Amino acid sequence: MLKLPDSIANRLAAGELIAAIAQDFENKEVLMIAWMNLEAMTKTLKTKQATYWSRSRNEIWLKGETSGHFQEVKAISYDCDSDAILLQVLQIGSACHTGERSCFHNQIELA
Repeated sequence: MLKLPDSIANRLAAGELIAAIAQDFENKEVLMIAWMNLEAMTKTLKTKQATYWSRSRNEIWLKGETSGHFQEVKAISYDCDSDAILLQVLQIGSACHTGERSCFHNQIELA
């Protein structure tokens, strides 16, 4: 398994959740945002399958486990403050639980 940078590992070890943005590896479309704890990050690094922490269910969540819409992780990077990560994924099926390709399909009109 890859070693996490200390800035990320320390946050996760302290029990913090880190925002995880999933982006299509090929076309760079933003697909969804979720949360990771230490267990989710460890499983993601070990399996290369996006695994998240569900705040609503209070449990680990392998993306696609029930829907079949898995995310194969191709690359991971983190932001300058070490409080968010970007997962570049090969998305199998839709990313959104509504069936949409991306969770960001609702537009807000700008004035």
